[in-house]
Amino acid sequence: MSPPEPQLSISQSRSSSKDEPLLVLKQISHGFDGQAALQNINLQIYPGDRLALVGPSGAGKSTLLRLLNGSLAPNQGQVMALGRDLAQLSNRQRRKLQRQIGTIYQQFNLINSLRVIHNVNAGNLGRWSLPKALFSLAIPQEVAAAQAVLTQVGIPEKIFERTDQLSGGQQQRVAIARVLTQNPQVILADEPIASLDPERSREIMELLTQLCTQQGRALVVSLHDLEMAKVWCDRIVGLRNGEICFDCPAIEIRSHQIKSLYQIEPNSSI
Repeated sequence: MSPPEPQLSISQSRSSSKDEPLLVLKQISHGFDGQAALQNINLQIYPGDRLALVGPSGAGKSTLLRLLNGSLAPNQGQVMALGRDLAQLSNRQRRKLQRQIGTIYQQFNLINSLRVIHNVNAGNLGRWSLPKALFSLAIPQEVAAAQAVLTQVGIPEKIFERTDQLSGGQQQRVAIARVLTQNPQVILADEPIASLDPERSREIMELLTQLCTQQGRALVVSLHDLEMAKVWCDRIVGLRNGEICFDCPAIEIRSHQIKSLYQIEPNSSI
């Protein structure tokens, strides 16, 4: 397969904008057990961006998200978050900054045996003391605040239900409410609709984009469904073999770019 044609990325074209980027990856490379996961990645996320990461399985989308939220440090390069170099921060400083970067996971990462309010209040653990967090398991704290974010995601009536009694779509809404409790400037979502049916997927994508647009948050979401990416995101970054193939507005995506992105190599074992 011939390599994709080099293109001017949105990050490059906006370099003169008055908006400062919220997240920046500079010359990032990372690997696991000697295998490269990302190579020479340069990416900037701006306020208000609705950015989809697309590409085949194993392209490096989840690794890129972990670098953006600071849960993974790169082998090479620099990660800047909200104007701070993550490598220069203490663990305490990093945790405080990470409250401004909310992450939604494919598997929801909820404790199913607990009531919804406890899972929502998990978004407060970065600012609550340990005694308050433990006390809240017995007597829920900040109930009104939890009710408010559950209202934002459309399930305020579920606040005291056990999480394992909810549908998959409702559980994803709880995970989103937990992130909203942090009041982040950026929301990262790793395949948030992978385990949902088409209608619930549409609802969750609509909810995420509305919540970000209304509050001026940036959204970075990894997706397998390219059509969903084109409908709900205004910027698409294509990843293949750990490299960025394109970074452009969703309305400018062309069929040859998609074909190159998903084409299977002749000698691939996939």
